[in-house]
Amino acid sequence: MATAALATVLTVGDAVPAMAAGAVPAVGTHQHQTLDKAALRAALSGLPDANVSGGLIRMTGRDGRWTDTAGPSVPSPDAHFRIGSITKLFTSTVVLQLAAEQRLSLDDTVQDLLPGLLPSSYRPVTVGQLLSHTSGLQIPLCARKDVPPREWVESALSCGEPTEPGKVTQYNGINYFIAGLIVEQVSGHSYGDEVRTRILRPLNLRDTSVPTLDDWSIPVPYTRGATVQPGSGSDELTDVSVQSPYAWAEGGMISNAPDLSRFLTALYQGRLLPPAQQETLFTLPTGVTGTRQFTYGGLERTVLPNGTTVWGKSGSYPGYTSGVFATRDLRRVLVYSLNPTGRTPELPYVMRIAEAAF
Repeated sequence: MATAALATVLTVGDAVPAMAAGAVPAVGTHQHQTLDKAALRAALSGLPDANVSGGLIRMTGRDGRWTDTAGPSVPSPDAHFRIGSITKLFTSTVVLQLAAEQRLSLDDTVQDLLPGLLPSSYRPVTVGQLLSHTSGLQIPLCARKDVPPREWVESALSCGEPTEPGKVTQYNGINYFIAGLIVEQVSGHSYGDEVRTRILRPLNLRDTSVPTLDDWSIPVPYTRGATVQPGSGSDELTDVSVQSPYAWAEGGMISNAPDLSRFLTALYQGRLLPPAQQETLFTLPTGVTGTRQFTYGGLERTVLPNGTTVWGKSGSYPGYTSGVFATRDLRRVLVYSLNPTGRTPELPYVMRIAEAAF
């Protein structure tokens, strides 16, 4: 599950103007032609420390390849970790595939696809608004833990009020819980089965999984998440590697760096989506406000301090912070994962990786 703070770790500055549909963004005038491996190595230097117990970086693409790890929490470059909200990219890809099959439209409403889920007083919310975080639905402060997805959504809607859909970008996990329910309703299969059939098996992503509600395990080898416990008054670390993956279609998946690199590369190459939906993948909503930008395919557009534009997704889970980002032309593809202890924000560590990578 991703908190708002952790979900913004690669977001820099104010929102930038929306691009024309299908346009290929510039990758920045300061980008190196070959990877700066010394800078990448330096980005992991000093780990472990009190704030991050370990990390890994995997770079692929036409500018070169590089992989390294640091710290005792990361046993190997292909270790598994909880990917948090990177899960959303798998969810949005399945939704776009269903749209390509004309089994739904991004203009379909939640009210039509899942009658009775949203209160009758709510304005119509479209599938496209869910994927781009412009639904206006309230932040799920009342969501119950460890309950089936529909119960989770119903509990999340039990407090707070929505705003008008299509006006403001507000990053919100409830959007993707509802998207997962739509996948199940339209396909007639479980969310996990659809992800496995449509993405994991075709791409041979053997180290990526969708845990069930009662499966708290993580495959070995895995990176070890350990955090201080809020409110405990103790600075001691507690191992949180084995924990409930209730975040489901919003943030519950497990993967590793090689699989995530393969997935993002295939997605950008158009191997998972036909041309119309591939264009949608990089299309930003127009006429919305907000400091963050998400496409109708769930990608976040970020402009780094050196002017480089990258697209991708960050994710977090207690003890884990990770991200997948790439230039649109796939010259550079970054996968990173850190094990923050929760003592201080990990933003400086992530920015150091981003600046070295791009």
